[in-house]
Amino acid sequence: MLRIEGVDAVYGPVKALSDANLQIGKGELVGLLGANNAGKSTLMNVLSGIVPTAAGRVFFEDEDITKASARRRVEMGIVQVPEGRLVFPQMSVRENLLMGGMNASARPKRAEGIARVCELFPRLAERLDQHAGTLSGGEQQMLAIGRGLVAGARLLMLDEPSLGLSPLFVKYIFEIIDKLHKDGLTILLVEQNLNLTLRFANRCYVLERGHIVVEGTADQVRDDPRTRSAYLGL
Repeated sequence: MLRIEGVDAVYGPVKALSDANLQIGKGELVGLLGANNAGKSTLMNVLSGIVPTAAGRVFFEDEDITKASARRRVEMGIVQVPEGRLVFPQMSVRENLLMGGMNASARPKRAEGIARVCELFPRLAERLDQHAGTLSGGEQQMLAIGRGLVAGARLLMLDEPSLGLSPLFVKYIFEIIDKLHKDGLTILLVEQNLNLTLRFANRCYVLERGHIVVEGTADQVRDDPRTRSAYLGL
């Protein structure tokens, strides 16, 4: 469904990604792992069109989208759920979900999308008229994922969905991610939580200082000493 070939990304003089190659098959759950500042969020922002590529190409269903705008990518179904959730705090849960479906391809299906989110997250269904800023962190993460679904995600990219959540909410959020995957949604999961990601992902990539240093199945990545090095610097 998606692949990148030889992608570099820079912030001024700093190269945040170097010669990155990655592919995601339709229906896969692919984990992107690494320590802080490894380049995980940068790679996701490249895929979203937020950060331009300095070199290399990005393809979605064999179409070269390297120069495509972020808006165009969302319309194609490439949807990011950002780190830290970034809900609109002064807007209601319902309004946040409606905002997710503002793009041209999702707009006609917003009501259907919101109904699906309410079925998936009953707690949101009970709080549709509540300001998003009054929700707990776990509820805001539900809302952020729901907003991505209403946007018509065909490739849902989750950036650190467990960040700042209680163990109970982390368990619940990952159960939902697993359900979405089993229902056929293609997912790219960016996480620091190694064990959780390896438990659910079909395949994983490990980033270290902007380089993809390991790729393979969950077992291959778990057993590779370079994974330990990328996380612990050993």
